[in-house]
Amino acid sequence: MASIKIDDPKFEKPITYYMDDRLKKNFDEKTIPSLQKKDKDCVLVIDGAEGAGKSTLAFQIGRYVDPSLDLSRVTFNPIDFRKAIFKAKKGQCIIYDEAFTGLSSRASLSGINRALVSLMMQMRQKNLFVIVILPTFFLLDKYVAIWRARALIHVYESSGRRGYFRLYNRKLKKYLYLAGKVTYSYKHKKVFTRFRGRFYGVFALGDEEYEEKYKIRKSKALEATEKNPMTAGQVKYMEQRDILVFLVRKLNKLTFMEMSNLLGQYDLEMSHAQIANICSKFGIRGTYRDEFAKKYDEITPELPKKEISNEK
Repeated sequence: MASIKIDDPKFEKPITYYMDDRLKKNFDEKTIPSLQKKDKDCVLVIDGAEGAGKSTLAFQIGRYVDPSLDLSRVTFNPIDFRKAIFKAKKGQCIIYDEAFTGLSSRASLSGINRALVSLMMQMRQKNLFVIVILPTFFLLDKYVAIWRARALIHVYESSGRRGYFRLYNRKLKKYLYLAGKVTYSYKHKKVFTRFRGRFYGVFALGDEEYEEKYKIRKSKALEATEKNPMTAGQVKYMEQRDILVFLVRKLNKLTFMEMSNLLGQYDLEMSHAQIANICSKFGIRGTYRDEFAKKYDEITPELPKKEISNEK
């Protein structure tokens, strides 16, 4: 492990933490030199379960590549992320720190996907180092995940201990995305990485007081999301979507997996588990595992008809 020391005049003591030797070597020999070239940027994706240490590792990496990184360039929603990209100076690091849960999570991810795609030119021209922290890599836009992200770092726990990671390079993450998209699985015989390492829980942006400011900002971002539930219009569109998914699957007699693959061909991300949950609203029972042995015309009921009223 390499010892990293950041001297920041804003704090009394230098910030010290450790970085995996191989990880540091890649930043020294590949990432940092490439950011000094014309129209070159770097998009790094860090994903993993809640509480696994995604943000901790992201801050350590971001601080090493860009020692000027501070909370002003750590964003929690697509709007602030866009503003940070336009305000950033050449070579700086911008972090999108995922802070959303529940029903709001997918909407926020859709927003960051759109922002990433639309801001690609700005990111290249400014040679920016962008770190995107997400619960799972498979929710990323296909273009960003396969072609624009330089690498994926998957953070995980081992025997209840945090601080482990696996790195997938450009080629491996492409195969992982294509192979694991349906089941959201990181375990495949043909997708194996030997690039593994450890990190430790040091807050690399500042002292304890500064860390508390970060936690408050993140907490407020989460509260703001939870205070904005789905509108009546959004609920209506979701109901219409569910009916259409149900009907397409029924009329074509598709399995949950086949339906998921069909939607995937049109860049509509929906897992077989989601489709199973949607169909359960209309009387379908069982899981995608036992559906293969059944006839759909035997287990699929007619869609309930609603009475039409002329009342306004």
